[in-house]
Amino acid sequence: MFGAGRAPLVERRADQNVLLVTIDTLRADAVSGRAKTPNLDALAAHGLRFTFAHAHAVLTRPSHASILTGLYPYEHGVRDHSGYRIRPGTTTLATLLKAQGFATAAFVGGAPLTRAFGLDTGFDEYDDRFARGNAADFSLAERPAGAVVASATQWIAAQKGRWFAWVHVFDPHAPYRPPAPFDKEYAAQPYYGEVAYVDSALQPLFDLAGRDIRPTVVVVTGDHGEGLGEHGELTHGTFAYEPTLHVPLIVAQLPSRGAGVVSDAPVRHVDILPTLLDAVGVAAPGSLHGRSLLPGAAAVADADITSYFEAMSDMLNRGWAPLSGVVAGREKYIDLPQPELYELSSDPAETSNLVERRTDRRRALEIRLQDFHAAPPGERAAEAPEVAATLRSLGYTSGSAPAKARYTEEDDPKRLVQLDQWIQQGVDAWQQNRRDEALALYRRVIAARPSMTLGYKNLALLQWQQGDARAAIATLEQGLQAGAADPAMTTQLGTYLAEAGTAADAIALLEPLTSGTTADPDALNALGIAYARSGRRDAAAAVFQRVLAIAPSNAQALENLGTLALEHDDLAAAERMLRQAIAADPRSARPHNGLGVIAMKTGRPDDAFAEWKQAVALAPSDYDALFNLAMELDAAGRRAEARPYLERFAAEAPPAQYAVDIARVRKALAR
Repeated sequence: MFGAGRAPLVERRADQNVLLVTIDTLRADAVSGRAKTPNLDALAAHGLRFTFAHAHAVLTRPSHASILTGLYPYEHGVRDHSGYRIRPGTTTLATLLKAQGFATAAFVGGAPLTRAFGLDTGFDEYDDRFARGNAADFSLAERPAGAVVASATQWIAAQKGRWFAWVHVFDPHAPYRPPAPFDKEYAAQPYYGEVAYVDSALQPLFDLAGRDIRPTVVVVTGDHGEGLGEHGELTHGTFAYEPTLHVPLIVAQLPSRGAGVVSDAPVRHVDILPTLLDAVGVAAPGSLHGRSLLPGAAAVADADITSYFEAMSDMLNRGWAPLSGVVAGREKYIDLPQPELYELSSDPAETSNLVERRTDRRRALEIRLQDFHAAPPGERAAEAPEVAATLRSLGYTSGSAPAKARYTEEDDPKRLVQLDQWIQQGVDAWQQNRRDEALALYRRVIAARPSMTLGYKNLALLQWQQGDARAAIATLEQGLQAGAADPAMTTQLGTYLAEAGTAADAIALLEPLTSGTTADPDALNALGIAYARSGRRDAAAAVFQRVLAIAPSNAQALENLGTLALEHDDLAAAERMLRQAIAADPRSARPHNGLGVIAMKTGRPDDAFAEWKQAVALAPSDYDALFNLAMELDAAGRRAEARPYLERFAAEAPPAQYAVDIARVRKALAR
């Protein structure tokens, strides 16, 4: 892999630190290419840069699970963003280094990697503190790279012995909104502006690691890439072509020494864990597929290196065909109803499908894929409501599409990619306040594929957020009639029926769904709300307690119990439950709204204002909190302070739900 007779650029030293940097949604051509990345370039200039590195999945969490465990997705068990966790007892890089006496910490920048998803095993510190995203407008739950790096450098600076830090930055993920000055410099290519910003934000991290009293071995990679329209894919998750599967990979040591080396050998994410363990003299588990990439490690011929990859999200959520495949040497085989075979050395853009012309190679690569014995995704667990909301805020609206005995060419994602484009364009239009366009796009999805649950669920969500409860309910009922229903859609419909005043219909819909001993907490919470709306307070409380018996830290159940107590003027019980809800999920806005009401009722207006401001900061579309804050500030004579909140409520609150309140706010503004 590397030339002989030169000093190693990365020494094997048991006394060094370990730094793993993962940059979300980082295409291979973004580094030292379309974005200015001087800090990553400098790291590569004195280290090992691999030009042919591949991920094993095209979603954040499954891919990171492979990086941290050295296992393929079918081995560690994370096949999608919803309903899967790393299998209990799985050894990770953090558990292995912690056992060797390393202090361990993770600093993550995006919602798919919060501790709720089980990636915190082995870390002394797992910093996932960032505001919750807003499912109403698909805004992301994330924090900028600069904030992630600031937390990481503070922790690193306090360490006295060896440390392992994993730093994950999320910024290149859609939507692309680079900060100044990168927004103007990359106005025509904002994705690359995000990459350039991330590079600048990483400089303090690399500088600090280079000044430590001991050296630091560093790995930088992307979890997956981004389609940017190539092969018809705007973002990632549907296909596994090179724009989303091919990633950068740099291995270096700080402080740096010597001139760097560029390798075009085939390397994989499963090689990262063995490489870092080799660097600090720790034996890797013998069952791993990967190998150390450090100079002097056992060499393997390029043609003998095979990498497994998959994209299962669209099968699980949309009913499309599952995608898996292998990269073997420079050949790539994609197993779909319409299979594909590419020779990447001569066709890196994957424009010429050789599957019919190279039947011998197709069969050879099919055998290599079969040799992995990759089991299909098993049944996934239901997510807690707050986790489901987090995924919705990312646009990863999950479903439960039933597995088919046989997928045909009609299910091949190549034939359905237009639907994915409409889904992404609908999210973009909604975020940019082009509401009619967004609604039209989701109607187009439903017309093109009436069996696709996601189209109904997203259209109904947008209609509901726009205040058109009747249309949202009609959309979900249409999905039921089309046979596209799943438990999540039924729960969504039940929730809307209860909130719209037809609690009896909601109860009739939800009671059968929650009759089992393993009922979904989301469905139970919806049923409890329906009971409460129908005046059955005791039944509602019993259902919420049932949720807590299943998941004691379920924030929504605690919020619901607090709201129930508040509605019946039991302020002490309400406050106790709402504070427990905040402890369970500090990013939730709803408990702060309730605490604001309690503070105002008990003669503590300043505390009330603080709680409502916190609620509005966490969830800008919490119009109940916004209304309370605006009107009570105005009533207290603090009109200059109230005015911006009054104006915002009048401009943004959905008239269908808040017409009376909007009229009151406009009267206050007229004064």
